[in-house]
Amino acid sequence: MTVTVLPAAERTTTAPHHATPAAAHRAAESAATRHPVESGRRASGGPRSGPIPVSMIERMTLILDAFDAATPTLTLLELVERTGLPRSTVHRILDQMIRLRWLAHSAGGYRLGMRTLELGGLTADHNEIRDAVSPLLHELSQRTGMVGHLAVLDGREVVYLDKAGGRVAAALPTRLGGRMPAHATALGKAMLAALEPTIAEAAFRSRLPRLTPRTLCEPDALHRELGQIRLRQGVAIDREEAMVGIACVAAPLRGRGAPPAALSLSGRAEAMSYDRLARVVLEVVHEAGRALFPHRTRWR
Repeated sequence: MTVTVLPAAERTTTAPHHATPAAAHRAAESAATRHPVESGRRASGGPRSGPIPVSMIERMTLILDAFDAATPTLTLLELVERTGLPRSTVHRILDQMIRLRWLAHSAGGYRLGMRTLELGGLTADHNEIRDAVSPLLHELSQRTGMVGHLAVLDGREVVYLDKAGGRVAAALPTRLGGRMPAHATALGKAMLAALEPTIAEAAFRSRLPRLTPRTLCEPDALHRELGQIRLRQGVAIDREEAMVGIACVAAPLRGRGAPPAALSLSGRAEAMSYDRLARVVLEVVHEAGRALFPHRTRWR
Protein backbone atom coordinates (compact mmCIF):
# COMPACT_ATOMS: atom_id res chain seq x y z
CA MET A 1 0.00 0.00 0.00
CA THR A 2 1.35 3.39 -1.01
CA VAL A 3 1.73 5.73 1.96
CA THR A 4 0.20 9.20 1.61
CA VAL A 5 2.78 11.97 1.72
CA LEU A 6 1.24 14.80 3.69
CA PRO A 7 1.80 18.47 2.87
CA ALA A 8 4.58 20.17 4.77
CA ALA A 9 2.10 22.09 6.89
CA GLU A 10 0.48 18.86 8.05
CA ARG A 11 3.79 17.24 8.86
CA THR A 12 4.97 20.14 10.98
CA THR A 13 1.74 21.27 12.59
CA THR A 14 1.41 19.62 15.97
CA ALA A 15 -0.79 20.31 18.95
CA PRO A 16 0.74 21.58 22.20
CA HIS A 17 1.66 18.88 24.70
CA HIS A 18 -1.29 19.79 26.86
CA ALA A 19 -3.88 19.78 24.03
CA THR A 20 -6.65 17.21 24.00
CA PRO A 21 -6.75 14.60 21.18
CA ALA A 22 -9.82 16.33 19.72
CA ALA A 23 -8.06 19.68 19.66
CA ALA A 24 -5.01 18.16 18.02
CA HIS A 25 -7.18 16.57 15.34
CA ARG A 26 -8.96 19.89 14.64
CA ALA A 27 -5.62 21.65 14.30
CA ALA A 28 -4.31 19.06 11.85
CA GLU A 29 -7.48 19.12 9.75
CA SER A 30 -7.46 22.93 9.68
CA ALA A 31 -3.82 23.00 8.58
CA ALA A 32 -4.51 20.48 5.82
CA THR A 33 -7.34 22.62 4.49
CA ARG A 34 -5.21 25.77 4.48
CA HIS A 35 -2.32 24.15 2.62
CA PRO A 36 -3.68 21.96 -0.20
CA VAL A 37 -1.32 19.68 -2.04
CA GLU A 38 -0.82 19.79 -5.79
CA SER A 39 -4.00 19.17 -7.72
CA GLY A 40 -4.45 15.80 -9.43
CA ARG A 41 -6.60 12.67 -9.69
CA ARG A 42 -5.72 9.73 -7.47
CA ALA A 43 -3.91 7.00 -9.33
CA SER A 44 -5.54 3.59 -9.07
CA GLY A 45 -4.52 2.03 -5.78
CA GLY A 46 -2.53 5.08 -4.64
CA PRO A 47 -3.04 8.08 -2.42
CA ARG A 48 -4.94 11.07 -3.69
CA SER A 49 -3.25 14.38 -4.41
CA GLY A 50 -5.05 17.70 -4.51
CA PRO A 51 -6.78 20.13 -2.16
CA ILE A 52 -8.64 18.52 0.73
CA PRO A 53 -12.31 19.27 -0.02
CA VAL A 54 -14.54 21.07 2.41
CA SER A 55 -18.05 20.07 1.30
CA MET A 56 -19.64 16.79 2.35
CA ILE A 57 -20.47 15.87 -1.27
CA GLU A 58 -16.85 16.25 -2.33
CA ARG A 59 -15.67 14.14 0.60
CA MET A 60 -18.20 11.42 -0.18
CA THR A 61 -17.03 11.44 -3.79
CA LEU A 62 -13.42 11.02 -2.65
CA ILE A 63 -14.41 7.95 -0.67
CA LEU A 64 -16.36 6.42 -3.58
CA ASP A 65 -13.46 7.10 -5.96
CA ALA A 66 -11.09 5.24 -3.64
CA PHE A 67 -12.58 1.89 -4.72
CA ASP A 68 -11.43 0.22 -7.92
CA ALA A 69 -11.52 -3.16 -9.62
CA ALA A 70 -8.26 -4.28 -8.00
CA THR A 71 -9.42 -3.38 -4.49
CA PRO A 72 -13.21 -3.67 -4.25
CA THR A 73 -12.91 -3.92 -0.45
CA LEU A 74 -11.03 -1.35 1.60
CA THR A 75 -10.30 -0.97 5.30
CA LEU A 76 -10.73 2.27 7.23
CA LEU A 77 -6.97 2.83 7.18
CA GLU A 78 -6.79 2.28 3.42
CA LEU A 79 -9.60 4.76 2.85
CA VAL A 80 -7.80 7.32 5.01
CA GLU A 81 -4.60 6.83 3.01
CA ARG A 82 -6.30 7.02 -0.38
CA THR A 83 -8.51 10.02 0.34
CA GLY A 84 -6.10 12.04 2.47
CA LEU A 85 -8.96 12.84 4.86
CA PRO A 86 -8.57 12.65 8.66
CA ARG A 87 -9.43 9.28 10.17
CA SER A 88 -12.30 10.60 12.31
CA THR A 89 -13.80 12.39 9.30
CA VAL A 90 -13.69 9.22 7.17
CA HIS A 91 -15.20 7.15 9.97
CA ARG A 92 -18.06 9.62 10.44
CA ILE A 93 -18.84 9.79 6.71
CA LEU A 94 -18.66 6.00 6.35
CA ASP A 95 -21.40 5.58 8.95
CA GLN A 96 -23.68 7.88 6.98
CA MET A 97 -22.86 6.29 3.62
CA ILE A 98 -23.62 2.82 4.99
CA ARG A 99 -26.95 4.03 6.35
CA LEU A 100 -27.80 5.50 2.93
CA ARG A 101 -26.62 2.31 1.12
CA TRP A 102 -23.78 3.99 -0.80
CA LEU A 103 -21.44 1.59 1.00
CA ALA A 104 -21.81 -1.69 2.85
CA HIS A 105 -19.83 -3.63 5.43
CA SER A 106 -17.77 -6.47 4.01
CA ALA A 107 -15.38 -9.06 5.36
CA GLY A 108 -12.18 -7.11 5.81
CA GLY A 109 -13.64 -3.63 5.51
CA TYR A 110 -16.07 -1.74 3.29
CA ARG A 111 -17.38 -2.19 -0.26
CA LEU A 112 -19.66 -0.28 -2.62
CA GLY A 113 -23.33 -0.58 -1.72
CA MET A 114 -26.43 -1.42 -3.71
CA ARG A 115 -27.35 2.22 -4.34
CA THR A 116 -24.34 2.61 -6.66
CA LEU A 117 -25.47 -0.44 -8.65
CA GLU A 118 -29.05 0.81 -8.84
CA LEU A 119 -28.01 4.22 -10.15
CA GLY A 120 -25.52 2.68 -12.56
CA GLY A 121 -28.37 0.75 -14.14
CA LEU A 122 -30.11 4.02 -15.01
CA THR A 123 -27.40 5.10 -17.49
CA ALA A 124 -29.52 3.85 -20.38
CA ASP A 125 -27.54 5.49 -23.18
CA HIS A 126 -24.28 3.93 -22.06
CA ASN A 127 -25.90 0.54 -21.48
CA GLU A 128 -27.38 0.66 -24.98
CA ILE A 129 -23.99 1.42 -26.49
CA ARG A 130 -22.27 -1.34 -24.53
CA ASP A 131 -24.93 -3.94 -25.32
CA ALA A 132 -24.77 -3.21 -29.04
CA VAL A 133 -21.01 -2.84 -29.43
CA SER A 134 -19.50 -5.29 -26.92
CA PRO A 135 -20.04 -8.45 -29.03
CA LEU A 136 -18.31 -6.77 -31.98
CA LEU A 137 -15.52 -5.49 -29.74
CA HIS A 138 -14.78 -8.90 -28.24
CA GLU A 139 -14.86 -10.60 -31.64
CA LEU A 140 -12.49 -7.95 -33.00
CA SER A 141 -10.10 -8.38 -30.10
CA GLN A 142 -10.08 -12.15 -30.51
CA ARG A 143 -9.51 -11.85 -34.26
CA THR A 144 -6.61 -9.40 -33.99
CA GLY A 145 -5.07 -10.54 -30.69
CA MET A 146 -5.15 -6.96 -29.47
CA VAL A 147 -6.87 -5.16 -26.60
CA GLY A 148 -10.18 -3.59 -27.52
CA HIS A 149 -11.75 -0.67 -25.67
CA LEU A 150 -15.15 1.00 -25.84
CA ALA A 151 -15.41 4.44 -24.22
CA VAL A 152 -17.54 7.55 -23.99
CA LEU A 153 -16.49 11.16 -23.57
CA ASP A 154 -17.13 12.91 -20.25
CA GLY A 155 -15.81 16.46 -20.40
CA ARG A 156 -12.03 16.31 -20.82
CA GLU A 157 -11.82 12.59 -20.00
CA VAL A 158 -12.78 9.27 -21.51
CA VAL A 159 -14.72 6.73 -19.45
CA TYR A 160 -14.27 3.06 -20.35
CA LEU A 161 -17.49 1.08 -20.88
CA ASP A 162 -15.89 -2.20 -21.95
CA LYS A 163 -12.51 -3.85 -22.37
CA ALA A 164 -11.78 -6.99 -24.39
CA GLY A 165 -8.75 -9.19 -23.78
CA GLY A 166 -5.72 -9.87 -25.85
CA ARG A 167 -2.12 -10.80 -25.32
CA VAL A 168 -1.18 -7.47 -23.75
CA ALA A 169 -4.35 -6.88 -21.73
CA ALA A 170 -2.56 -7.38 -18.43
CA ALA A 171 -0.09 -4.62 -19.32
CA LEU A 172 -2.85 -2.02 -19.65
CA PRO A 173 -4.21 -0.57 -16.39
CA THR A 174 -7.53 0.38 -17.97
CA ARG A 175 -10.73 -0.92 -16.39
CA LEU A 176 -14.50 -0.61 -16.74
CA GLY A 177 -15.53 2.75 -15.32
CA GLY A 178 -11.93 3.96 -15.33
CA ARG A 179 -10.90 7.30 -16.77
CA MET A 180 -8.07 8.73 -18.83
CA PRO A 181 -7.35 12.25 -20.14
CA ALA A 182 -9.02 12.54 -23.53
CA HIS A 183 -6.15 14.46 -25.14
CA ALA A 184 -3.69 11.60 -24.45
CA THR A 185 -5.72 8.73 -25.90
CA ALA A 186 -6.77 7.72 -29.40
CA LEU A 187 -10.30 7.17 -28.08
CA GLY A 188 -10.46 10.67 -26.66
CA LYS A 189 -9.02 12.32 -29.76
CA ALA A 190 -11.44 10.41 -32.01
CA MET A 191 -14.41 11.63 -29.99
CA LEU A 192 -13.10 15.20 -29.71
CA ALA A 193 -12.59 15.33 -33.48
CA ALA A 194 -16.20 14.23 -33.97
CA LEU A 195 -17.43 17.28 -32.04
CA GLU A 196 -17.94 20.69 -33.57
CA PRO A 197 -14.46 22.27 -33.70
CA THR A 198 -15.52 25.26 -31.63
CA ILE A 199 -16.73 22.98 -28.83
CA ALA A 200 -13.50 20.97 -28.78
CA GLU A 201 -11.37 24.11 -28.88
CA ALA A 202 -13.28 25.70 -26.00
CA ALA A 203 -12.61 22.66 -23.80
CA PHE A 204 -8.82 22.79 -24.25
CA ARG A 205 -7.38 26.28 -23.97
CA SER A 206 -4.63 25.79 -21.40
CA ARG A 207 -1.58 23.53 -21.25
CA LEU A 208 -2.53 19.88 -20.76
CA PRO A 209 -1.03 17.29 -18.41
CA ARG A 210 1.81 15.15 -19.80
CA LEU A 211 1.56 11.37 -19.40
CA THR A 212 4.57 10.42 -21.53
CA PRO A 213 7.23 12.31 -23.51
CA ARG A 214 4.94 12.03 -26.57
CA THR A 215 1.75 13.41 -25.05
CA LEU A 216 0.33 16.42 -26.88
CA CYS A 217 0.33 19.07 -24.16
CA GLU A 218 -0.12 22.30 -26.11
CA PRO A 219 -3.70 23.16 -27.15
CA ASP A 220 -2.56 24.33 -30.60
CA ALA A 221 -0.85 20.99 -31.26
CA LEU A 222 -3.97 19.12 -30.11
CA HIS A 223 -6.26 21.19 -32.34
CA ARG A 224 -3.99 20.55 -35.36
CA GLU A 225 -4.11 16.84 -34.56
CA LEU A 226 -7.92 16.92 -34.37
CA GLY A 227 -7.99 18.58 -37.80
CA GLN A 228 -5.88 15.74 -39.24
CA ILE A 229 -8.17 13.15 -37.63
CA ARG A 230 -11.19 14.71 -39.35
CA LEU A 231 -9.40 14.26 -42.69
CA ARG A 232 -8.82 10.54 -41.90
CA GLN A 233 -12.52 9.65 -41.60
CA GLY A 234 -12.26 10.13 -37.86
CA VAL A 235 -9.41 7.65 -37.28
CA ALA A 236 -7.20 8.71 -34.36
CA ILE A 237 -3.82 7.28 -33.42
CA ASP A 238 -2.06 7.26 -30.07
CA ARG A 239 1.67 6.72 -30.55
CA GLU A 240 2.77 6.08 -26.97
CA GLU A 241 1.02 9.27 -25.82
CA ALA A 242 -0.84 7.66 -22.92
CA MET A 243 1.62 4.90 -22.01
CA VAL A 244 5.20 4.25 -23.07
CA GLY A 245 5.42 1.20 -25.33
CA ILE A 246 1.68 1.08 -26.09
CA ALA A 247 -0.01 2.42 -29.22
CA CYS A 248 -3.67 2.61 -30.18
CA VAL A 249 -5.98 3.17 -33.15
CA ALA A 250 -9.54 4.42 -32.59
CA ALA A 251 -12.59 5.65 -34.47
CA PRO A 252 -15.86 7.20 -33.26
CA LEU A 253 -19.36 5.76 -33.39
CA ARG A 254 -21.45 8.42 -35.09
CA GLY A 255 -25.16 8.98 -34.71
CA ARG A 256 -27.26 12.11 -34.54
CA GLY A 257 -28.14 12.85 -30.93
CA ALA A 258 -25.96 10.02 -29.67
CA PRO A 259 -23.48 10.55 -26.82
CA PRO A 260 -19.86 10.67 -28.05
CA ALA A 261 -18.47 7.13 -28.08
CA ALA A 262 -15.50 5.41 -29.73
CA LEU A 263 -13.92 2.00 -30.20
CA SER A 264 -10.20 1.22 -30.27
CA LEU A 265 -7.52 -1.44 -30.60
CA SER A 266 -4.34 -1.22 -28.51
CA GLY A 267 -1.10 -3.14 -28.60
CA ARG A 268 2.65 -2.90 -28.35
CA ALA A 269 3.89 0.05 -30.37
CA GLU A 270 6.60 -1.85 -32.23
CA ALA A 271 4.06 -4.39 -33.54
CA MET A 272 1.35 -1.95 -34.65
CA SER A 273 0.26 -1.83 -38.29
CA TYR A 274 -1.59 1.47 -38.22
CA ASP A 275 -3.03 1.46 -41.75
CA ARG A 276 -4.36 -2.10 -41.49
CA LEU A 277 -5.84 -1.55 -38.04
CA ALA A 278 -7.42 1.72 -39.14
CA ARG A 279 -9.32 -0.11 -41.89
CA VAL A 280 -10.41 -2.85 -39.46
CA VAL A 281 -11.57 -0.39 -36.81
CA LEU A 282 -13.51 1.69 -39.37
CA GLU A 283 -15.31 -1.42 -40.62
CA VAL A 284 -16.33 -2.38 -37.09
CA VAL A 285 -17.52 1.10 -36.06
CA HIS A 286 -19.62 1.27 -39.24
CA GLU A 287 -21.18 -2.09 -38.37
CA ALA A 288 -21.67 -1.01 -34.76
CA GLY A 289 -23.27 2.23 -35.92
CA ARG A 290 -25.76 0.36 -38.08
CA ALA A 291 -26.68 -1.85 -35.11
CA LEU A 292 -26.86 1.00 -32.64
CA PHE A 293 -28.52 3.69 -34.79
CA PRO A 294 -30.44 1.80 -37.49
CA HIS A 295 -32.76 4.72 -38.26
CA ARG A 296 -30.66 7.75 -37.37
CA THR A 297 -27.09 7.04 -38.44
CA ARG A 298 -25.40 9.93 -40.22
CA TRP A 299 -21.85 9.44 -41.47
CA ARG A 300 -19.59 12.35 -42.24
